[in-house]
Amino acid sequence: MQKTKPIAIWLLTCCALVFAMVVVGGVTRLTESGLSIVEWQPIVGTMPPITQQDWDELLEKYRATPQYQQINKGMSIEEFKSIFWWEYFHRLLGRLIGLVFFIPFVYFLLRKQIDRSLGIKLTGIFILGGLQGLMGWYMVMSGLVNDPHVSQYRLTAHLGLAFVIFAALFWVALGLLSPEKENSRSNEGMQSLRRFSFGLTALIFMMVLSGGFVAGIRAGLAYNTFPLMNGHFIPPDLFVLEPWYRNFFDNITTVQFDHRMIAWILAFSVPLFWYKSRKVELSKTTHLACSLFLLMLVIQVSLGIATLLHVVPIPLAASHQGGAVLLFAASLWVSHRLRQ
Repeated sequence: MQKTKPIAIWLLTCCALVFAMVVVGGVTRLTESGLSIVEWQPIVGTMPPITQQDWDELLEKYRATPQYQQINKGMSIEEFKSIFWWEYFHRLLGRLIGLVFFIPFVYFLLRKQIDRSLGIKLTGIFILGGLQGLMGWYMVMSGLVNDPHVSQYRLTAHLGLAFVIFAALFWVALGLLSPEKENSRSNEGMQSLRRFSFGLTALIFMMVLSGGFVAGIRAGLAYNTFPLMNGHFIPPDLFVLEPWYRNFFDNITTVQFDHRMIAWILAFSVPLFWYKSRKVELSKTTHLACSLFLLMLVIQVSLGIATLLHVVPIPLAASHQGGAVLLFAASLWVSHRLRQ
């Protein structure tokens, strides 16, 4: 435990940075800042613009994009700076995460503190991080030609991969901090609770993906009422697009309805899970994890409703996106405690 604790702390630090990355990415999306930097320069792009000439060159490149020509035509240099900095810090944070992961990884390898099994897991996470950088640029490219909007498919893939990386980091860190498993006897109640917890974690991940589509097509700007959608529990425009499956990805009504339905399922399922956990003999730590899971769900649902009713203000929307990471982390902690 003592030998692996520094590694666990390092991985949890990376988790915190990924959390920040998701929140900053959400703000970047909300402020329409993601297309302000039109080149992918992993090394050179680390340096920010300093001189007026630097800013003039960047703005000139931005003026050639569909977003400027169709949406922001006539934007001043000060207005451009306001969107540039969000995207710049978003990319800078991505580079920082890469360094914070890679340098300690090499250090621990040289110190022979990482065994073969852990090394394979960490190498896999590093590869996922590299793929995430490529996915980010692939996402931005979708808005630099013709249509000045980022593809909701690429946006959702980018968001989903961020959550996969967070889950991998967090799960490995938990394994180092708590290598022991739940000591409760493997009875039917325990097995049922274990399956329930993993199912809820998968459902939360699905809700995250559905949230990506909500953000991608700005579905949160419609139906700003709760609990009904403009007076309807099941709105009439769910399947107006052809072919029918396009509605789940391109129809504002259907995309928001799906996100709401998953939230409703979780709103009933997580309290039921918590109730069932009280009926099973578990350690104090596991009971604490279950209670925090329930608390985080209440907070996240409240943030979601507030964001919707106030028509997606940036502070609430960013908090809601950050809350999704924390809810996901709580579900992962519970599932890790109950693992076989």
